[in-house]
Amino acid sequence: MTMKYAALLRGINVSGHKRVPMAELRTVLGELGHRDIATHLQSGNAVFSSESDDEDALAAALEKAVEQRFGFHVGCLVRSGPYLAAVADACPFPAAELEGKQVHVTYFGQPVDAARFASLDADSFLPEEFGLGDRALYLYAPDGLGRSKLAAALSRPAFTKGLTATSRNWNTVAKLVEMTRV
Repeated sequence: MTMKYAALLRGINVSGHKRVPMAELRTVLGELGHRDIATHLQSGNAVFSSESDDEDALAAALEKAVEQRFGFHVGCLVRSGPYLAAVADACPFPAAELEGKQVHVTYFGQPVDAARFASLDADSFLPEEFGLGDRALYLYAPDGLGRSKLAAALSRPAFTKGLTATSRNWNTVAKLVEMTRV
């Protein structure tokens, strides 16, 4: 059965580092045998169809192909359309009532639990807040990610060690859900 997926590449095309042109990313995905390929923005979001049901294997193959093509490693997560929709539906914040830059989702390569963040004094960051979901962390940052003290705290090695993670603002979350809808 064919499934639609989003590939989320971590940390490309930021300040001229790790340049991955989207046209070339589409070519790489096509060379891997994927179909219905499209990209969104320049920040490492691609959508494709595949017969595979193994997100981890799809991500590993894409990481290897990107490294072979561009000469550097890029962490990749691959998530199915239904998963992306479920993450969006589970958002603990009223995303539809907020600006897209105020709500972010960090997608993780594996499950995380609240114990990982137990040492964080979340109340000291109010009105910023975060919540955990299925391999996802939701962040409400009313002044945007760039000014978020909570985002900076959550990105410390104490909380991120051993995790593959990449974040998207709510506008991108919603667009990827739309693009992977069957």
